[in-house]
Amino acid sequence: MTMLPLLEDAASVRQIEIMTRRIVNEVMAGEYHSVFRGQGMDFSEVREYQPGDDIRTIDWNVTARTSVPHVKRYVEERELTVMFVVDVSGSTLFGSHARRKRPFAALLTAILAFSAIRNGDRVGLMLFSDRVETYIQPRKGRKHVLRVISELLHQPEGRGTDIPAALQSLNRLQRKKAVVFLISDFQQDGIRQALSVTTKRHDLIALSITDPRELTVPDVGLIDLEDAETGEHMMVDTSSARVRRSIEELLSQRRDETARLLKQLRIDHIALRTDRDFARPLIEFFERRAARMSHD
Repeated sequence: MTMLPLLEDAASVRQIEIMTRRIVNEVMAGEYHSVFRGQGMDFSEVREYQPGDDIRTIDWNVTARTSVPHVKRYVEERELTVMFVVDVSGSTLFGSHARRKRPFAALLTAILAFSAIRNGDRVGLMLFSDRVETYIQPRKGRKHVLRVISELLHQPEGRGTDIPAALQSLNRLQRKKAVVFLISDFQQDGIRQALSVTTKRHDLIALSITDPRELTVPDVGLIDLEDAETGEHMMVDTSSARVRRSIEELLSQRRDETARLLKQLRIDHIALRTDRDFARPLIEFFERRAARMSHD
């Protein structure tokens, strides 16, 4: 599948909509709808009792008032609330190949958000660094999604990462169960408790973003590395195979620990790379989820 074009922060909201339209219309149209069920049952009406009705649905107040047995009818609540909780910390500015992590996350959010509104769902947004940068309440419609995308292109105030604080704020602000896409490079430890609490309240899906240079460190000699979140500098000799291997092992260990934690908590996980198209991993996730739901 063809890669989506490079997106820089200066790209317009309209450009992003155009970039994502084809994949939403041609690739994601049926996939999204098939895997997200309603989050409960909505009251529909009261009608007279009929043989075979569940006696637990009898409306005793109406029955007493009319002297005729009546039951309550419910319909599945199809409309969903979809929240995007997106990491905009300093580390998401890193990028060495097709695109940086933050613009990659913006395109990913746009595709899922347009899929959601096409399905008639409400869409909301929370951007976070070491603080909650932005919170947009869930609403429907194309104009609302364009506003969501616009917020993704703004420069955040914070540089650090605080996933637990973001999830705590989400749980406080979004009391009704929602489908929550947590999009991050997961460059933080100590997130188990926050993930555990959130996945009990919401349908939590983790999307991890990795740059290829976090998989293989190139031999480019002596370089000055700056921590994007703390501003600290460190001189690193990448001509040393031992140094390169040490960095790669450290980063690999972090990715493995994150994947293992998500699996332990039974949180759906989609692992993505900035140098690869994300349509295929998304579709494979939807297919796995649909297969699992068919056996529930």
